[in-house]
Amino acid sequence: MRGLLILVFATMGFVGCSKRGDSGYQGYVEGRYVYVSTPQAGRLDHLAAARGDTVNASQALFTLDQEPEHSAELQARKTLLADEGRLADLKTGKRPPEKDVISAQLAQAKVELQKSEDLLKSDEAQYAAGGFSLTDLISARAAVAANAAIVRQFQSNLEVAALPGREEQIAAQAAVVAADKAALQQAKWKLQQKQVAAPKDGLVFDTLYREGDWVAAGTPVVQMLPPANVEVRFFVPETIVGKLKIGQKVNVHCDGCDAEVAGEISFVSNQVEYTPPVIYSNENRSKLVFMVIARPAADKAASLHPGQPVEVTLP
Repeated sequence: MRGLLILVFATMGFVGCSKRGDSGYQGYVEGRYVYVSTPQAGRLDHLAAARGDTVNASQALFTLDQEPEHSAELQARKTLLADEGRLADLKTGKRPPEKDVISAQLAQAKVELQKSEDLLKSDEAQYAAGGFSLTDLISARAAVAANAAIVRQFQSNLEVAALPGREEQIAAQAAVVAADKAALQQAKWKLQQKQVAAPKDGLVFDTLYREGDWVAAGTPVVQMLPPANVEVRFFVPETIVGKLKIGQKVNVHCDGCDAEVAGEISFVSNQVEYTPPVIYSNENRSKLVFMVIARPAADKAASLHPGQPVEVTLP
């Protein structure tokens, strides 16, 4: 930018502060560009904006190939559903059909217990009459005890089937589900980054890739210039700089402009610059200049173009 400054003053005949009138100061228009990129890499599938287009904030600019991120998002969604099902199963205990099986086994065991108890009564009566051996009576009593134990076992199984999983198992599975949700959110975010919209209203100054090109992560694809990023830089002598204030109104004149563009000062440099020659002396003190930045009115900024020479006057 120093080279441009030297060129401006060289064109004006190396005058320290070239003036159009009593209070006009030479300068130029500067654009602070926004380079729109994405943190994801991929093939450029669609470029929705062309150089010179004026776009609105949130308007689509470009789209990269979404297939890898779409597949990752689908996989993360299915993993979450599976782990949520496991968590629900741990919380509810066994399924109804499994409980029905245990209930049927319990009913059968009760029938066998009742049968063995009835046989034991008959055997005890025969044993008292002397028609049944002691060994057979002991076996009948053992059968009753065994069947009673089986009934108690199925009763316990049925009670356990109604219980949820242990707290430690449920907590561990809940942590897995939480991790799955985070992975799904990350997959969604990566997919969204493949479709990029304009961050602000502005001019598409340039497009840096063509459809079909491979775009590396973080590499700008579109170069934008929002109206708020247009500024005017001009230079005043050291005798004037102390009188300027932030917010002070200025008028900007450019060749071919229908009317002057209003603006206000947003920055006053505290660093001195020199017009050639650069050797300081009392004689060339008038050649010391300070850079001042003014922002044009937002509705008029589009009429100014970066690099355009202008003249700034102080009302």
